[in-house]
Amino acid sequence: MGMARGMMRPLEILYKRLSSPVKCGHTYSTTIAHEGTLFTMFTENSALGISNYSKPINVFGIHFTRNYSSEVSTSEQMNLIKQLRERTSAPIKEVKSALVACNWDIEVAQKELRKRGVVLASKKSSRTAAEGLLALAQNQNKAVVLELKCETDFVARNDIFQYLALSLANSALLCEGSTQASGTIRLSPECLEDLKMSFDHPKLTGEKNVQNAITEVAAMMGENVKIGGGFAISAPSHGVLSTYLHTSPQPGIGRIAGILSLEVEDKDASLDAVQRVGSELAMHVVAAKPLFLTKEAVTSDALGNERDILRSQAESTGKSQMAIDKMVEGRLRKYFEEVVLMEQKFIVNDTVNIKTLLDNLSKEVGSTVKIGNFLRVEVGEGLKRFGPYVVDCLAT
Repeated sequence: MGMARGMMRPLEILYKRLSSPVKCGHTYSTTIAHEGTLFTMFTENSALGISNYSKPINVFGIHFTRNYSSEVSTSEQMNLIKQLRERTSAPIKEVKSALVACNWDIEVAQKELRKRGVVLASKKSSRTAAEGLLALAQNQNKAVVLELKCETDFVARNDIFQYLALSLANSALLCEGSTQASGTIRLSPECLEDLKMSFDHPKLTGEKNVQNAITEVAAMMGENVKIGGGFAISAPSHGVLSTYLHTSPQPGIGRIAGILSLEVEDKDASLDAVQRVGSELAMHVVAAKPLFLTKEAVTSDALGNERDILRSQAESTGKSQMAIDKMVEGRLRKYFEEVVLMEQKFIVNDTVNIKTLLDNLSKEVGSTVKIGNFLRVEVGEGLKRFGPYVVDCLAT
């Protein structure tokens, strides 16, 4: 009996010590077990994770069990969400979900987001991507314009989305499949998806192929992201290749692109005036939306459809057949002025058309200047408007 009281005395002292308040940033519960007697002690907050251990402290078989909880303060949670959001650009809902699932371990949560991203991007790939932007890259030999598509203009304004678009255009510029002696090459998405690229962006780094990079960005943005296709247009052997981007948030990025090549016959002629007019003509292509370079280039289908529409309109007036024929021919001339580049009024000076402009430029330069090719591309239009001599790029 006396011995039992003597043994309980140290336990009472130990109980008091463990019950005393401890000031630190962790929460744990301490349990003492001895021969069927159970003492449960205090708790203390911890944001470090869960750690349980049980260890005998003496020969009498006393065990301590400490159960750590992982309660993170609201301010710490917001800070972790902010950090992970900055690292990944993933939607806030996905960021918070990953952190909660990973017990607020930011490194593990970041890996989890990347795993989820592949699945999410796959699910979103069937959704319509009607927004996006154009990226344009140019060197001495050619210019390339690519469309990168997304679902909303909000994503199109995102830095990582624009970085990816510019990187794709610059890589396509170096792609052998976009090399052509003359004319315009259509670049299909298949031409580009397997290209290997090196990325150097805080949120997109390392070497990977285009398709994997697009999948990562789609996961970050939470939208369907895909290549819409593109074109490469060659520079003339002597002349200029002029480009213009409309609605451009930064160099090389825009929503509408105009590209035009001017060929100069005399290789010794100065190109200063040609460059000036070329820049204005690239802008004109964007504003005036030409479909064909010359009247002869208008397709028989397009001409036939327009002629049928004009004749139907003229016949509704009830005039004679001779009068109807004259009305149709007169309205066809108006049609050519709307869709044929050489027949259009120059937007900078509408007193002359493009044909007259080039005649005047040829006199100024002292050599014949002509338009070799032109291209007009607009987001969401599927790259429909372009000049002649377009060939498809075969996937490499």
